Amino acid sequence: MNKEERIRKNIEFRKVYRKGKSCSNHLLVLYVYKNSRNVNINRIGISVSKKVGNSVVRSRVKRLISEGYRLNCDDLKKGYDLVFIARNNSKGRNYKEIENAVLNLFKRAGLNN
Repeated sequence: MNKEERIRKNIEFRKVYRKGKSCSNHLLVLYVYKNSRNVNINRIGISVSKKVGNSVVRSRVKRLISEGYRLNCDDLKKGYDLVFIARNNSKGRNYKEIENAVLNLFKRAGLNN
């Protein structure tokens, strides 16, 4: 993902939390906010709490979520800010389970084309 496709600043995360809509399943929570500045791209942020595990576990969960997004982002509507929050259950899951959770959230949020 390019630099402009990421949400990095705390104020941007808080804006998506405060103004966006959320949907969840047993592994992940997804906040979606319609972005008015970048209409042609989606921006993504991933948050994994220390409650999920140590740094190795948290990094693995982040990588699995971003890979699930990367492989399926072409099928999504453009112009949204997306923030994924990993739940405690996502620890120890394999890629296929995380990808299915990501796809399920996209469908629930109405982001599929």
